Amino acid sequence: MKIPFSPPYIDDSVIEEVVDTLKSGWITTGPKVKALESEIKKFTGAQQVLCVNSWTSAAIMMLKWMGVKNGDEVIVPAYTYSATALAVLHAGATPVMVDVTEDFNISVDAILSAITKRTKAIIPVDIAGWPSDYNEIMSLVKKPEVLSLFIPESPIQKKLGRIMVISDAAHSIGAKFNNRNIGFQTDIVIFSLHAVKNVTTAEGGAICFNMPEPFDNQRLYSELRQMSLNCQTKDAYTKSDVGGWRYDIIGLGMKVNMADLNAAVGLAQIRKYPELLLMRKHIAEYYEKKLSSFSWAIIPQLKSDFKESSYHLFPLRIDGITESERDSIINEVSKSGVALNVHFIPMPMLSFFKGQGFKIENYPTAYRNYINEISLPIYPQLILKQLDYIVDQIVKSYQLTISKRI
Repeated sequence: MKIPFSPPYIDDSVIEEVVDTLKSGWITTGPKVKALESEIKKFTGAQQVLCVNSWTSAAIMMLKWMGVKNGDEVIVPAYTYSATALAVLHAGATPVMVDVTEDFNISVDAILSAITKRTKAIIPVDIAGWPSDYNEIMSLVKKPEVLSLFIPESPIQKKLGRIMVISDAAHSIGAKFNNRNIGFQTDIVIFSLHAVKNVTTAEGGAICFNMPEPFDNQRLYSELRQMSLNCQTKDAYTKSDVGGWRYDIIGLGMKVNMADLNAAVGLAQIRKYPELLLMRKHIAEYYEKKLSSFSWAIIPQLKSDFKESSYHLFPLRIDGITESERDSIINEVSKSGVALNVHFIPMPMLSFFKGQGFKIENYPTAYRNYINEISLPIYPQLILKQLDYIVDQIVKSYQLTISKRI
């Protein structure tokens, strides 16, 4: 039985929305992007939403907007996809990696220990769709002892008056924190709309603006939308009007806008996302029920009194195994046609970051989480027969791997 890891959800509504875009004669940034932004805003409760071409470019743009520069520091978890730290580097600042907790997410205590007079932002990451500890993080940046360390050096930083919190919510659209959807819990929340995400535009990202007063988030949306289009005063859709050709360039922008053709895919998906999210939840709960009977299975957190996952990943951990045994289990399962994954290789283990001086020994929890983690397939198209097969193959592969111990 062939079971891919994470195929995109493409049904007739997605195809019809894309065909409608093609027939409209307008395929780059236009009405479909605006419609998607409106749907995400309504779904999340964010004050404003801007869609761009990727999570990475969104993060780079927001860091540049806030004025980070050489010598500034941005705190990130060591356990995340590399884009979190690469965005910081591309914006001209230095990523400061800290350890995580047993739930895969950034340690608030580690954040506090890492804050210096050079810290300008913190980027917590919702691994697998499980929300970070946002109450604690937002309280932390407002503590007198933390505020006293903050040295604002750009107009935006002076206006905010504290460390900015940018949520890497690449995995967590549809997750809940304090019984409300993720999207407004921090100053800036950025979703990924990449091909493997719960809601996709093939490639894309969505920036949720929730800046506190005296910021005007509507004005901020207009400013950043312009920045995403090379700081051009008119987008292509507006310029296409009769006599609307004249424009100006008013700053150093970026070219990171989303196209209507991409937005059409996400627009169809988010309109039925509550239904798709429930299907993901049922699959996660099924895995939880089937695997909980095995003493070696460490089940990921799915729900608590004030948090609920988006069920983007099911990061199963196998208790008591080595990294090589984890790899052996994955290899054995793959022989049965089931695709598994690992989320993630901690950044200090990657060649580029090793070259930057990072050492995995400084992030013990990140390493412990990594060595026995296996991500299981979880997406709406899976049926019960496939889920049973996946679980059976994991159990068999675990038993086979353990039996080979000397």
